[in-house]
Amino acid sequence: MKPRVYNASKRPEHPRPAVFLDRDGTMIEDRGDLSDVGQVVFFKDAVPALRCLADHFALFIVTNQSGVAKGLITMEDVRHVNDYVEEFLAGHGIPITKTYVCPHERSSGCRCIKPNPHFLKEAELDFAIDLRASFVIGDHPHDVELAARVGAIGIYVLSGHGMKHRRALSMQTIVTNGIGEAAGQILALVSGRQKI
Repeated sequence: MKPRVYNASKRPEHPRPAVFLDRDGTMIEDRGDLSDVGQVVFFKDAVPALRCLADHFALFIVTNQSGVAKGLITMEDVRHVNDYVEEFLAGHGIPITKTYVCPHERSSGCRCIKPNPHFLKEAELDFAIDLRASFVIGDHPHDVELAARVGAIGIYVLSGHGMKHRRALSMQTIVTNGIGEAAGQILALVSGRQKI
């Protein structure tokens, strides 16, 4: 897949909402440090959920791949898997606007590791995203905190490592079993059928 080149002339005039998705454990099964597309397994409700969200939101992936810093995988491995995920979803009518990758370990103190909002702020500027009308879906408390840091709404999923880290949630948030329920909650919130 060729690298995507952003065309500033196509930037929307008015800010639009987005959904920022964690990758492993949220859209695909968390199988450790993926180096081969043959290891990618999408959750069965991922495609229908993301197709519904794509009708209303720009979709982004924000993933921490600390295996790069640990020497377990390379950035080329990560790019290959991310390209596959984007192509698979595009084949189902689900465009991913951009995938952001933090290749660092938490101890590095980098500015791009969740819950630091570096990538969300970048998306806000580059793609005219209204962060306060946006959502973050993920299976780690850092995903929820990431949302809170920019005024977005975090949706916590119990898939992936969600059950393991649930007690570490430091703030009240919407908790769902997986991405299908998360998408349903988001659509209910934006239609006014549900309140936080």
